[in-house]
Amino acid sequence: MTTMPVTPGEDETLSASSVETALSCLGGASADQLAGRICERFGAERLRMGPDPLVEETTVAWAIEALAESFAAGGSGKTGGEGGPGGDVRVRVLADDGSFVLPLRRLGDTAVFAGAATLQPGTAFRWNYEVTQGDAGRRTLLPDIPEENVKRIRGRGRPLEVYATHPESRPRPGVPRSHLHARLGWKSQVFQGTTRDWWFSVPEQCASGASGEPACVMVFQDAERPKDFVPPVFDNLIAQGDMPVTVGVYINPGVFDSGERNRSFEYDTLSDQYARFLLEEILPEVERTVTLRQDAQSRAISGLSSGGICSFTVAWERPDAFSKVLSWIGSFTDIAGGHNYPPMIRKSPPRPIRVFLQDGKNDLNVPAGDWWLANLEMASALEFASYDYTTAWGDGFHSAWHGRAILPDSLRWLWRGYQA
Repeated sequence: MTTMPVTPGEDETLSASSVETALSCLGGASADQLAGRICERFGAERLRMGPDPLVEETTVAWAIEALAESFAAGGSGKTGGEGGPGGDVRVRVLADDGSFVLPLRRLGDTAVFAGAATLQPGTAFRWNYEVTQGDAGRRTLLPDIPEENVKRIRGRGRPLEVYATHPESRPRPGVPRSHLHARLGWKSQVFQGTTRDWWFSVPEQCASGASGEPACVMVFQDAERPKDFVPPVFDNLIAQGDMPVTVGVYINPGVFDSGERNRSFEYDTLSDQYARFLLEEILPEVERTVTLRQDAQSRAISGLSSGGICSFTVAWERPDAFSKVLSWIGSFTDIAGGHNYPPMIRKSPPRPIRVFLQDGKNDLNVPAGDWWLANLEMASALEFASYDYTTAWGDGFHSAWHGRAILPDSLRWLWRGYQA
């Protein structure tokens, strides 16, 4: 049986996996076809600048037009062979720390180079395209290549991290699904002058009355993405009995009429203001649709970055109302005094709260502080004060990708042993 070269068809969206498949069985005509599809996908200008890669789960595909001079004079994209203008060119993707090197393949006689790789889940590094031209480019050691023969697109390395989607993060057939309710243009009294959109998801067990009792509740900050990816996780874990029937609440930060965002003031301030906002405004509105439990053991809160420290502040200020905190890349730094939490935790009687901290070694390091060290300090303080806490450390950057990848397991830990 003969295996024919595979290239993405005209009606197929170019993806990392389709590029990887095409590269594995590339022929002359199919190479030109793949180059054309890559040009369509990225656009000529972006391709000359060196675009970010296509990422699909843990498969990553890079592409760049490395012979830009052949296009500058209005050429067709053909280089005239290896001996043509700029023909002696080599391209590779290079991690700044040397942990990853991928030579890119030139696609036929075109100016397009491409390559793909499937990485281990949790892989994270900064990278650049390295384009080498001329005799010096035949050397194998990067330090030996004269600087004038090496071009690093955009100078500094760009962050990349990849994770596999957790099976329990995907909707499953036969599992009751939550219903999403929107509250748009909501005007707050606690944060006067602000308007925001927010949503809440009600499990089917509540809507049908199958649970027969009030629901637990979990609040998420920065709502736009969590409102989409959290409900399927809730549905699967509730169906398996790994967490109680729980309403999800997803809230955007407020915006003033001028367009100015109120996010940092709402999230980074160390006070009870956000807890009051939830208890006095948001949760009562949710209860107009579904009955919620009132005890702290039945309430959890989560957020990332400034939303992470906000979540901890809510539980710290009102442990009688919220007992569970899930913080991703939390900003326990000196934005508005958040760096004071570790000594406060050490010197205060422990609150009855459970804390899950997630962060990566490549998180932010800016004038306000080092996020990675700040989260390590938080974990050390929680350990010293005998809190019920755990951590999930990785190599990632200031992003939600790691937190999303482990969300089902994080929630299972957070809600373990639940009793109303």
